[in-house]
Amino acid sequence: MTSMTVSHLSKTFKLSRKERLKAVDDVSFELSSGATTALVGESGSGKSTIARMLARLVKPTSGEIRLATSDYRKDVQMVFQDPFASLNPAHTIGYCLRRPLEIHRQPGTAEELLERVNLPAAYARRYPHELSGGQRQRVAIARALAPRPKVLLADEPVSMLDVSIRLEILNLIDRLKREEDLAVLYVTHDLATARHFARDIMVMYRGQIVESGPADDVILTPGHPYTRLLAEAAPDPWAAHEGEREPRQERRTGPPVADGCLFRARCPYAVDACANEIAVHGEEHRVRCVLRESEPAG
Repeated sequence: MTSMTVSHLSKTFKLSRKERLKAVDDVSFELSSGATTALVGESGSGKSTIARMLARLVKPTSGEIRLATSDYRKDVQMVFQDPFASLNPAHTIGYCLRRPLEIHRQPGTAEELLERVNLPAAYARRYPHELSGGQRQRVAIARALAPRPKVLLADEPVSMLDVSIRLEILNLIDRLKREEDLAVLYVTHDLATARHFARDIMVMYRGQIVESGPADDVILTPGHPYTRLLAEAAPDPWAAHEGEREPRQERRTGPPVADGCLFRARCPYAVDACANEIAVHGEEHRVRCVLRESEPAG
């Protein structure tokens, strides 16, 4: 079942009297109950802006966000990148967890929420600075679960944690998704975890979704040159030596472009048509590239 539908969402920030920044440009997608959708891209691509618009922390310039339920504030919750900054250091963990229960009039206790994220009930008496980064993020997840939401927005939830505990946090979110039938938007720059934890992947570049589809299709048979470059940059666990990898094609570089494909200044396959055309090919696996039909070798 579709929990959230996003249609033609855009966001333009006013930097000065004359200067504008289009952070998100005509983005549409759906989030389904019991499924994780990954939003992947480099820093500055607009991923977090989308998550913040969905959480109603940033007002869209245009577009529509439709939720299957009526109580938006309760049913859409967010887990932020920095677990320490998202918790009030002046209050105990118990207070931080009891507040959403009280505000949204939900049954349960702070101790029960802690147990759901595999933390001892006694941690309710502690303060955020007394917990490790991974423990604080578990508390942030528990707080997001308190209102019993339908949609969970996870904005780079493990990027500030030690590598050794990232998998534990992602497995926790995955388990809770199944138990609560949550629709999860997983914002990340990590293609490897996106493929492992997400059913679908959307690849974002300079505010636009340039490729989207089932996770294995997008990662194993990428159609957009930007997705291919992201895949090349990801660590290759199968290559024992650097020399076993396929040689990379030299990237074209140049100034930012305003018309046509936004990626063409960096694209190793760019042709003249890229300056004037923006074509979207495919239905389930969609690619925003005029070269999709010719399948350039990569």
